[in-house]
Amino acid sequence: ANPAGEMVITSEQKVYDVVLKQAALVEKLRSLDKPDMVVPGTLLNEAYDRCGEVCAEYAKTFYLGTLLMTPERRRAIWAIYVWCRRTDELVDGPNASHITPTALERWESRLADLFGGRPYDMFDAALSDTVSKFPVDIQPFKDMIEGMRMDLVKSRYKNFDELYLYCYYVAGTVGLMSVPVMGIDPDSRATTESVYNAALALGIANQLTNILRDVGEDARRGRIYLPQDELAQAGLSDEDIFAGRVTDKWRAFMKNQIKRARMFFQEAEKGVTELNQASRWPVWASLLLYSRILDEIEANDYNNFTKRAYVSKAKKIMALPAAYARSLV
Repeated sequence: ANPAGEMVITSEQKVYDVVLKQAALVEKLRSLDKPDMVVPGTLLNEAYDRCGEVCAEYAKTFYLGTLLMTPERRRAIWAIYVWCRRTDELVDGPNASHITPTALERWESRLADLFGGRPYDMFDAALSDTVSKFPVDIQPFKDMIEGMRMDLVKSRYKNFDELYLYCYYVAGTVGLMSVPVMGIDPDSRATTESVYNAALALGIANQLTNILRDVGEDARRGRIYLPQDELAQAGLSDEDIFAGRVTDKWRAFMKNQIKRARMFFQEAEKGVTELNQASRWPVWASLLLYSRILDEIEANDYNNFTKRAYVSKAKKIMALPAAYARSLV
């Protein structure tokens, strides 16, 4: 119990407040007109094309999925993808070692300008246009920057509650940014917030999967994104991870982590079926392919220290028709 007698709010509750806010915005914006952006059409087309090129280069499978969406939605998703990628590059890219909290503050004020219709560059202009056309809220974007701030100062997570918040910041946010663009199926009986919740779950599942795949890679950078209390309960320490020992204790620990990630994937599946039909395919593709990474970790006998679990090109191609079939259901 805590001495001040204040209520302890879990990360899931904090995040759910953002979900409710975003869902309310969708309802509100249905009845509002947003100001038009002043960027000439040809420039804007070029800006969106550039976003599409970046998406095609760095997220091939996802890009293929977006090609089935309506042109306006597809372009908007590319613009969001590029902003997320640029944000991520600030802490993970080639210049990451020089990144300071001040640089992130500058990026955040650029974000505010872009939402205000004052883009700095071409990529900003595409996103600025997107947020003027779709009911996208600024909060998930700000939260993603918050996740990058966390990465500058934090390299351990004491429990899953802390890790959940981090996963929301860096990946759950993407779900909340995308749903307003992808659209909810007009025949859907689900509540708006339940669809957002599922989108959030997919982001969390993807990030947990990234974390499990990259244990060895992160350890070499001095980072451990696994709940410290659960490691301790399994009889494991940071040293075991830095030494990269695959033991029975490690396998038992990993089985539980994989089980949790799969629970989030199942949670996400409930919402994909509620999306607009043309938007389902890229989401199904990413869900099926990402969850396959967990199978690959198992196939590597839980050695995620020196082996990187990845889904082969052949398996990816095989997954696409399955994703497409599921998107029609």
